[in-house]
Amino acid sequence: MNHRTELLFRLPKILIAILAFGLLTACMVGPNYHRPAVQTPTAYRDLSGNPELQAQAASYADLPWWQVFQDTKLQELIRTAIKQNYDLQLATERISAARAQLAVTRSSLFPQVTGDGNFSGGKQFSVQATSNFLTLATDTTFQLDLFGRLRRATEAARAQLLATEAARQTVILTLVSDVASDYFALLQLDLQLQITRGTVATQIDSVKLTTRRLEYGVATKLDVLQAQQTLDTANAQIPDLERQIGQQEDAISILLGNYPQDVPRGLPLVEQKLPPEVPPGLPSSLIERRPDIREAEQSLVAANAEVGVAKAQFFPQISLTGSGGGAFGRSSAFSSLMSSQLGFWTYGAQVSQPIFTGGALRGNLRLAESQFKQALIAYQQTIQRAFGDVSDALIGYQKFHDVRMRQQASVADLQESVRLSKLRYQGGTTTYLEVLDGQRSLYAAELTLAQARGNEFQSLVQVYRALGGGWRT
Repeated sequence: MNHRTELLFRLPKILIAILAFGLLTACMVGPNYHRPAVQTPTAYRDLSGNPELQAQAASYADLPWWQVFQDTKLQELIRTAIKQNYDLQLATERISAARAQLAVTRSSLFPQVTGDGNFSGGKQFSVQATSNFLTLATDTTFQLDLFGRLRRATEAARAQLLATEAARQTVILTLVSDVASDYFALLQLDLQLQITRGTVATQIDSVKLTTRRLEYGVATKLDVLQAQQTLDTANAQIPDLERQIGQQEDAISILLGNYPQDVPRGLPLVEQKLPPEVPPGLPSSLIERRPDIREAEQSLVAANAEVGVAKAQFFPQISLTGSGGGAFGRSSAFSSLMSSQLGFWTYGAQVSQPIFTGGALRGNLRLAESQFKQALIAYQQTIQRAFGDVSDALIGYQKFHDVRMRQQASVADLQESVRLSKLRYQGGTTTYLEVLDGQRSLYAAELTLAQARGNEFQSLVQVYRALGGGWRT
C-alpha cells in the first residue's frame, strides 16, 4: 500500500486536537467518596473483669486458622472445604463476572474503532466488460467524558468488584467457622456416645451383680428391676446418638463439597487444646478485619459513584466521530483496461443535551441519592452488628468456660459419691437404690459435661469468626 493510501486511514490532526482538549478540560461531577465517621466503642464489652485482656492490641483473629485449630484432621477438612465447597466456587465466579463487568464499563473511556470491507465483481456479456471493486472503511467513535459520567460508572464497577472480593472472603470466613464448629459438634457426639456405651457396660455388670445377689438372697427383685431400667435407658440413647453422628457427618461432607460419607477424626474432644487467653484486639481494627464490613463499604463507594453518574446525565454528551477509507476498482470494456482509486476521510462531532425528559433525570438522581443513603445505613448497621457479634462471642466463651469448669467439678464429686455408695452397698449399710441414683446422676452429669466441652470449643470458633479471622488462605 503506497503513501497516499496510508493517509486515507489516518485521523486528521484537528480530530486529535479535539480529543486532547476534551481530556484536558474534563471534570467530574458528583461527590468524591470519603469514609463516613462512625462512632465505635473504645473497648469491647468484657465480663471477665480482666483489664489486661482489654489492653492487648494483638488479636486472636490475626492468627491464620491453621494456627488456631491445631487438630491435623480438622486442618485437612478445612483445606478440602476451601478447595471444593460449591458456595466458595460460586463466590469466586462472581469475582470473575464483576471483573468482566468492570472491563465492559471501562471500555467506554476509550475510542471505539470498527472496520468494514466490501468486495463485489461481475461481468456484462453484452459489452464484454468485467469489473471488480474493493471498499475498505474504518469508523472511530469517541465519547468525551467531560463531566465524568463514564469515569464515575467505572468507579462504581471497580467498587462492586472489590465488594465481590470481600464477599468471597466472607464466604471463606463462614466456611472455615462452619467446618470447625460442626467438627467440634461431631466430637461432642462421639464423646457422648462413648460415655453412653461406658454406662451400658457398667449397668450390664450391675444387672449381673444384683441378679447374683438375688440368687443368694441378699438383694431384692426390685434391685434387679431398677438396675435393668437404668441399663434400658442408656441403651435407648445409643441409636439416637448414632443418628445425630451420621447426620453431622453428612453436614460436614456437604461443606467439603463431597457426597455424604464418613468423616475422619483427630484428637478426641477431651484432648483438644484451648488457648490460655483470647485477646480480641483493638475495636478500631475490627472495621478493617471483618470482610463483611469491607463489602458494605465498597457497596457504599459504588452507590456514591452512581450519584455522580446520575448528576452527569444533566449535562451535554459530546461524541467525536471519524472515518476513513478507500474504494479501489478495475474494469475492462472492449479490450481496454481502466482502473480507479478513491480515498476519503471525514470527521465530526455530535452533541446531545437533554431538554425535557418528564422528570426522569431528576427522579433518577433522587433514586441514586436514596440508594446511597440506604448503603450508608447498611454500612453503619453492619458495623454495629459486628460489635454485637464480638460482644456475644466473648461473653459466650467466658461463660461457657465457667460452665465447663463447674460441671467438671460436679462430675468429679459424683464419681466419688458413686464409689462410696458402692462400698456402702457391698457392706450392706445401704440399698442398691442409692447406687443407682448416684449412677444415673453421674451419667447425666457426664453427658452435660460433654455438651459443655463442645459448647466451649464452638464458642471459641464464634469468637474467631466474630473478630474477622479464619478467611486467610
